[in-house]
Amino acid sequence: MTGTGAAGPVELTWREKRLEALAEKARQCHLCPLAQSRRLAVPGEGPADAALVLVGEAPGEKEDESGRPYVGNAGRLLDHLLEEAGLDRRRIFITGAVKCRPPGNRTPRASEIEVCSRHYLRPQIEIIRPRIVCPQGAAAVRAVLGPGVKLARVRGRPLERGGYTVFVTHHPAAVFYREELKNTLEQDMAALARLLDAQVR
Repeated sequence: MTGTGAAGPVELTWREKRLEALAEKARQCHLCPLAQSRRLAVPGEGPADAALVLVGEAPGEKEDESGRPYVGNAGRLLDHLLEEAGLDRRRIFITGAVKCRPPGNRTPRASEIEVCSRHYLRPQIEIIRPRIVCPQGAAAVRAVLGPGVKLARVRGRPLERGGYTVFVTHHPAAVFYREELKNTLEQDMAALARLLDAQVR
């Protein structure tokens, strides 16, 4: 994708270089215990000028093997949800609250979320400068909005934060444990698509 304005392409190249440098730093990171058990870190992927950043919780087994976000069962469901909502995954930057898989797929600890968001997630958002950040799941909500924020209190309604809009949804994997959430997630993704369309129009 190309940037906008006279300085767009130059600025985009700068963003791409900054994101790749940050990704390489994440691949070599040993700032928290998750580095001891990971195979591959999963820094994230997508355009450096993405209008939408999706933030998942943590890499699972397939992500840990491939180094790419959302490629397992939850990723396949996400792809379906994006397609149904009319969103193009190739135009979205997708990353996680933490970049390394927690052992046994446990929930990331608060200290792990704080270290990873401070050193990687927040800088990624600052570089990309998206219109919307969509945290998916409780860990992602804590990474983006702070440790005291509960998903149920903020899900599905736009919140303005630091020059971009935050729109919270459930994590796609939640559907595997609570099938009734699929309809809610479908509605939220459709609302996200409408919000994005209104902001980039």
